[in-house]
Amino acid sequence: MQPINRELKKMMDSQFQSRYNEMQKEILENQNVQKFLAENDQVANREMVERGLGKLYEYVNQHHDCSACESVALCKNAINGFIPKLTVIRGQIDLEYIPCQTKRMEDNRRRAASMISSMHMPKDVLKARIDDLDKSNPSKATISDVAELFIQKVRKTGELPKTGYYIYGNFGVGKSYVLGAIANELATMEIKTVMVYVPDFLSELKSAIGDQTLSEKVDFVKKAPVLMLDDIGAENLSAWTRDEIIGTILQYRMNEGLPVFITSNYDYEQLEKHFATTQKGEVDVMKAARIMERVKALTTDFEMIGENRRLYQD
Repeated sequence: MQPINRELKKMMDSQFQSRYNEMQKEILENQNVQKFLAENDQVANREMVERGLGKLYEYVNQHHDCSACESVALCKNAINGFIPKLTVIRGQIDLEYIPCQTKRMEDNRRRAASMISSMHMPKDVLKARIDDLDKSNPSKATISDVAELFIQKVRKTGELPKTGYYIYGNFGVGKSYVLGAIANELATMEIKTVMVYVPDFLSELKSAIGDQTLSEKVDFVKKAPVLMLDDIGAENLSAWTRDEIIGTILQYRMNEGLPVFITSNYDYEQLEKHFATTQKGEVDVMKAARIMERVKALTTDFEMIGENRRLYQD
């Protein structure tokens, strides 16, 4: 019986050695392993490779092609979103796990999203990009170009211009989308933007009077590095919202040199008329003119012409 056991052991040892040799050959023929050893040929030797076969084996088995990966959640690697990288530490072959391309992109998107605070803005606006802006007519092409120039100026100088844009036009022509595109480009430079849908924001502030958060909310908006006021002129105007909220915010930003972007269905002249009369019928031309001085000091106006895209949406 003992000779049979010895023969079986020899056979198993032989099979193990054969498999070990195959595995070693497979590892050492891997292109990435060969590249790593070539890059470290000054320190890599046979002894180091033999001691590091376990790490090399782990690398070969965990190094997947991530180019077709749709998301980190679908990652094939042992550690989701991380790929192994061969390294030499104290004369030993070792591994470190670094974020894959897909994880880096997802992390960048999350970091960019954190740079935009949105108050009552539509989701499609928050996904807008400069490259996607409509150039179907001269006015839209102009606005697209000036938006791109604004971003280029910030990238080049690292500083924010003191004035933004006042974009006006009919319903649904894409004014808010332009603001979203600019905000997303600024986010890639880690510049914080606060986007506010004015009618809902002002309604929220009226409620905030009772819960004592009014001052906090106004400060958050007026002190934002970049402020975007969407659909100004569509609000139910009162003397309080005009003078104490809109006026205060604009005055602060003018004093501090902080840029403001505004969209409206009204041009400058029409907006001034809107500000002159409250929903209660109170008329104050002087205060309306004072507000408009601040708007004009903070923005350059552009008209946006086009069809109402909302009419064609499901």
